[in-house]
Amino acid sequence: MDEPDDRWIAATASALLTAEYERVPIDALTVRSPGLSLETAYRVQGAAVARRISGGARVVGHKAGVTSRAMQEQMGVDESDSGVLLDNMVMPTGSTMARSVLMQPRVEAEIAFRLGRDLAGESVSVGEARAAVETVFLALEVIDTRFTGWRITVADSIADNASCARVVTGPMVPLGADMDLAAEPLVVSVDGTAVATGEGRAVLGDPLRALTWLAGRLHRAGDGLRAGQLVLAGAVHASLPLEARSTVRARSPHLPPVELRVR
Repeated sequence: MDEPDDRWIAATASALLTAEYERVPIDALTVRSPGLSLETAYRVQGAAVARRISGGARVVGHKAGVTSRAMQEQMGVDESDSGVLLDNMVMPTGSTMARSVLMQPRVEAEIAFRLGRDLAGESVSVGEARAAVETVFLALEVIDTRFTGWRITVADSIADNASCARVVTGPMVPLGADMDLAAEPLVVSVDGTAVATGEGRAVLGDPLRALTWLAGRLHRAGDGLRAGQLVLAGAVHASLPLEARSTVRARSPHLPPVELRVR
């Protein structure tokens, strides 16, 4: 498709926000606009996020998505994407969420970070990323799509803020020098039954590499990661359907557990 003008970007962002508000899915953008570029998809994302900010929301971080082989195979894509975390998307562990407020929600367990210093640049090293981390924690990300039946490409996901709907944050602990996040095994349970597992290394070989990838992507867009922001590294397993009247919990040996109740 030809490079769309600002009116198309604004109208598309508005359609996504309306679909979410009315909880009525729409056709994927790549169905209506074959050849949609990732650059254009990020423009749509930016326009929708700007609308949310103008409505009172505040940026509190970023997410790297589709960073594991399991998620790439599940989504049928071969590259990562990123989205923006807003304050009204974030909930503490133990929170209860109504299933009815979302459309087609799924849940995934992740290792996440809170930054103690800015992290920006085209080629940030893993060592620099580690030094920028203040605390690390387990998170449950609830993903959702405004498109029909999760039939999407990575461009569709990007336009839809990387499919991010809610984030449940576990207790945050300092990132110790001896903490090997790549080897950290996560176990996800639903109503007390283990249903998924994965190690930190499932995310680009090391969850810290999600920070380096994200810093580079944001740098190319004229932005960066900021001190105090939260960053989700991506799921270590394929996402799971999120059902009403259930409790989802993720745990690992060295990080406190995180829990979400769904009604």
